[in-house]
Amino acid sequence: MGVSLSHATGRGRGGRRTLRPNADINVTPFVDVMLVLLIVFMVTAPLLTVGVPVDLPQTRAQNIPTKEQPLQVTVDAQGQIYVQKKPVAMEDLVPMLTAIAKAQASAAGAGGSGAPGETRIFVFGDQALAYGRIMQVMGAITAAGFTRVALISETPKGQAAATPVPATTAPAPRR
Repeated sequence: MGVSLSHATGRGRGGRRTLRPNADINVTPFVDVMLVLLIVFMVTAPLLTVGVPVDLPQTRAQNIPTKEQPLQVTVDAQGQIYVQKKPVAMEDLVPMLTAIAKAQASAAGAGGSGAPGETRIFVFGDQALAYGRIMQVMGAITAAGFTRVALISETPKGQAAATPVPATTAPAPRR
């Protein structure tokens, strides 16, 4: 392990030479193990971020810029609802979102008001799912007071997102 006994330069008791341990640490095996672990974690880390498998519809809409982490509500092809990858029944959806919103508000130091209108919610709906089921989920969320609800889609491969056209003020029609 890198320990060697070398002769000391001085004399010990009785005029004899003493041997002192020379403790040199060989770090090569340590570095080898650390590099292997680094490679293992670099390969496995992307595999751990798998969510609920949903085939999102494609659109050319722009991404929504946001600073805070939104809540994710997913509706898969069978109509099962998930909140942050956890399956939830329709009747438990609003109480769970309200509890999460209150917890986020108290953690952010907002005084614990937990106003649902301030929490951003992204709804992911599978494109094979009936439009009515997604609207049931979005309707229940907005009826509970959540106003920052967005329906998420994918940008088609090889196409850029459309740039929004600024609203122009048209002159009032003459009567």
